[in-house]
Amino acid sequence: MMRKVIGMGMLAAAVLLTGCATRTKMAFENESDTLTANSKPVLLMTVTLKNHYKTSHQPKLLVVNVEKPDAKESSERFNFTMDEKAKVETDKPETGNNYFIRMELEPGPYKIMGLTSTSTGFLINGYFFAPLHSDIVAKKSGVYYLGHVDATVRERKGEEFRAGSPVPLIDQAVVGASGGTFDVTISDAFDKDEALFRAKFPALKGVTITKDILPPFDRAKAQAWWQAH
Repeated sequence: MMRKVIGMGMLAAAVLLTGCATRTKMAFENESDTLTANSKPVLLMTVTLKNHYKTSHQPKLLVVNVEKPDAKESSERFNFTMDEKAKVETDKPETGNNYFIRMELEPGPYKIMGLTSTSTGFLINGYFFAPLHSDIVAKKSGVYYLGHVDATVRERKGEEFRAGSPVPLIDQAVVGASGGTFDVTISDAFDKDEALFRAKFPALKGVTITKDILPPFDRAKAQAWWQAH
């Protein structure tokens, strides 16, 4: 058990603090950004984070963790960091915090490992990790819609994977990361999200957005990964 606690603490620290992944800006950060026939493929998705367990601590998304298959080097791991254009944050448990994700990648296979988020308060800094483990392929130049991810913290039962590291003990307990788990659903919200993306990002004007919806969340896979780490 102690090895598990220490291991998860080290994992969280590595993901968040040591630079073991390449910090990556999202597409369309600048109003002047445009797409051409030679642009890298751009993958779009929306994310909603909620905390129904400790409702005063709604997670705020920091990065989307993406890596190449069997990644070993930092250059094969990508932390897509949130910018102001991505955020629609209400901090309310009913609506949660919402994000517009735009990942520009070289063509090839990748895995979306999960979503790293935080909640802070007076002398409290807590961190969450919502697992996805979704295999994706960045195809030829174009824009692709992966779907909507809803990740909600609830109280953990039995040996369910935790919503974050157990350490630091007080911070993680207060925000609900150590005592909670994530319920994750992936859905096709294209009819709603397409219009929102086009309204927020001028670079998408007149550009075809192709649906390429992620597979359903595999809780058993997420549980197995958590137990192995």
